[in-house]
Amino acid sequence: MSAPLTDAQLTEAELAELDAHWRAANYLAVGQIYLMDNPLLREPLRPEHIKPRLLGHWGTSPGLNLVHTHLNRVIRDRDLDALCVWGPGHGGPAVLACSWLDGSYTDHYPSITRDEAGMARLFRQFSFPGGVPSHVAPETPGSIHEGGELGYALAHAYGAAFDNPDLVVACVVGDGEAETGPLAASWHSNKFLDPVHDGAVLPILHLNGYKIANPTVLSRLPERELDELLRGYGYTPIHVTGDEPAAVHRALAAAFDTALDAIAGARHAARVDGSTERPRWPMVVLRTPKGWTGPAEVDGLPVEGTWRAHQVPLDQVRENPEHLRQLEAWLRSYRPEELFDAEGRPVAAVLARIPSGARRLGANPHANGGLLRRDLPLRELERFAVPVDKPGATLHEPTRVLGDYLAQVMADTAQRRDFRLVGPDETASNRLQAVYAATGKAWQAEVLPVDEHLARDGRVMEVLSEHLCQGWLEGYLLTGRHGLFSCYEAFVHIVDSMVNQHIKWLRTTRTIPWRAPIASLNYLLTSHVWRQDHNGFSHQDPGFVDHVLNKSPEAVRVYFPPDANTLLSVAEHVLSSRDYVNVVVAGKQPCFDWLGLEEARAHCARGLGIWEWAGTERGEREPDVVLACAGDVPTQEVLAAAQLLRRELPELAVRVVNVVDLARLLPAEEHPHGLKDAEFDAVFTRDKPVIFGYHGYPWLIHRLAYRRAVHPQLHVRGYKESGTTTTPFDMVVRNDLDRYRLVMDVIDRVPGLAARAATVRQRMADVRTRHAAWIREHGTDLPEVADWSWTG
Repeated sequence: MSAPLTDAQLTEAELAELDAHWRAANYLAVGQIYLMDNPLLREPLRPEHIKPRLLGHWGTSPGLNLVHTHLNRVIRDRDLDALCVWGPGHGGPAVLACSWLDGSYTDHYPSITRDEAGMARLFRQFSFPGGVPSHVAPETPGSIHEGGELGYALAHAYGAAFDNPDLVVACVVGDGEAETGPLAASWHSNKFLDPVHDGAVLPILHLNGYKIANPTVLSRLPERELDELLRGYGYTPIHVTGDEPAAVHRALAAAFDTALDAIAGARHAARVDGSTERPRWPMVVLRTPKGWTGPAEVDGLPVEGTWRAHQVPLDQVRENPEHLRQLEAWLRSYRPEELFDAEGRPVAAVLARIPSGARRLGANPHANGGLLRRDLPLRELERFAVPVDKPGATLHEPTRVLGDYLAQVMADTAQRRDFRLVGPDETASNRLQAVYAATGKAWQAEVLPVDEHLARDGRVMEVLSEHLCQGWLEGYLLTGRHGLFSCYEAFVHIVDSMVNQHIKWLRTTRTIPWRAPIASLNYLLTSHVWRQDHNGFSHQDPGFVDHVLNKSPEAVRVYFPPDANTLLSVAEHVLSSRDYVNVVVAGKQPCFDWLGLEEARAHCARGLGIWEWAGTERGEREPDVVLACAGDVPTQEVLAAAQLLRRELPELAVRVVNVVDLARLLPAEEHPHGLKDAEFDAVFTRDKPVIFGYHGYPWLIHRLAYRRAVHPQLHVRGYKESGTTTTPFDMVVRNDLDRYRLVMDVIDRVPGLAARAATVRQRMADVRTRHAAWIREHGTDLPEVADWSWTG
């Protein structure tokens, strides 16, 4: 089953050049882990040349260096536009070494020169205070992938390839990473890759046998079983196995040539011959020893080819003279005097197979996608806005209105193909199906007559894996394009860890001058907690917002548009923004229209504001109570409560405040969108009761506003994990967010009101009791709730 370890089309000179580059990269990888001085071993190693803390991962590095060496060859020989996603967790030493060799590291960091002094700086900075991480990170030229967390490499690679027809994206998948759920799902991405409009992905499954302390599943499968598994995923595996360098070089060169010929053939068949058959894309299965070329044995225990090679094979070099001796012997085994000249520069043989300019893996502009990003052509919102003659007189489904807007974005990007909508099988469920008028759903597998909207060149991507949706979109954005992730609110939690990594990436890139800003990662969370009429408790969780607002404030934004026009305004803003993670929470059910387009724009620009038409403030007097709201259902309940108060307690001065941008509740020093205390106090007062109806978990509002003067008077109603399959109004009653409970809260908290409004409070409680009996008898909400409208 393996590719024969015999002659590839390599001359002896080419073989020597490939091996020289590989040895040089391995030497540099070891040096980064261990050395802080004496980088070229001009003198015998002494303990003071060794870093006081040995951090880094050797085990995966020789394999990554091997792949990088051979990618250099095919990129140069074939003039490929290529990118590589480095999946193995802590492969930083290898990728940094190779980018230093090809000069792209010095291009980005001029002080790290390609000579002995620069080599010393390269070594010292690695996993050192003030330096760079041990994994492939934003600081690494050529990277679009944060290697600190496993599972996402292949999804990122496919995301980079979509709508990049000339790009080849190699992706090294470590055998530990291959055990993760997201990576296992990612193999199916080939069913969504259009050979006409998309680039190609070349997966390289690197099996070196072990994780941190255990064998890996795929490495222990018999080759035939593994081959059948990968063929079942739709790939044609090319196997390379060995531990003798010359033979592996020849076999891997042959494997890459075979794979790239197959990719070229698939492209020609689709683009020239008009074939509509789904290609069986090639992939490489590379088996080499873990920690290859490192110490075979340390302290009498085997290391090379075992889990002991995973991190630092010699971990007592400063204290143990035998470890120091072994390290020096290990470094000298690469024969650095043959690889670097008297000034420490790589010799000609090392550089012979490296591509030039933007073809270098460390310099390809696709790995710095902001350089390629173009602004979206967004049409005027007036074409899509709903007319609002007066608040609450009409209803629309906000996401359906947004769907018309997104369909226009899809149509206007049809030629440039740089916008995609992703989601887990929910585009139509979330009322965004208007986009199908502009593009279909990407699909390369079998199509049956009953199917609708499937298209080989579609730019709507649906797969029932939130991990894949997230990974595809991240790869797409990081290579310079735009997109939107639409998801049921409860299940976006599946990508909590992925968005965490992306936010860390964005935060880090803000400190890297050569990283150009990319389009924001935009979430539309709908089918939300308050309207899960037939799904029930399992689909009720609004906590993703809490997770996101724990992250770097400069990179995160959260919006709760209360109606269709505010959703349009927010959508225009987030689709135009850069370097953020934007979370937009909006309903798909019919919702009252509160604001006309210009009012919506002004309101969204403020982030929060007083709705004078909804309150009963009089003159210059401060209100007796503030009713605040964030979210479409809380907004309706707060306005219904305000209407009840107007009728039942007309002498009460009520202020209604709607919050669109949740970060406005934070102090200005804590978030770029935060309000200064004086501005906050002007809206919410310093000492009046504030009854806040919030879409999610109520304690988030307390956390955001705990420093404010009015916080002791702040009472928040929101979701408190009381859910089931029930009527829409019963959901808010169960969680004490309903209009009657809010009126009771006002009576309880406005000084002097409890006694004189006791009968009003009793009537409110009675309605709640009647509601409970009504829904169990009729299965619908009370008529005065179901037929409610705003009368002003």
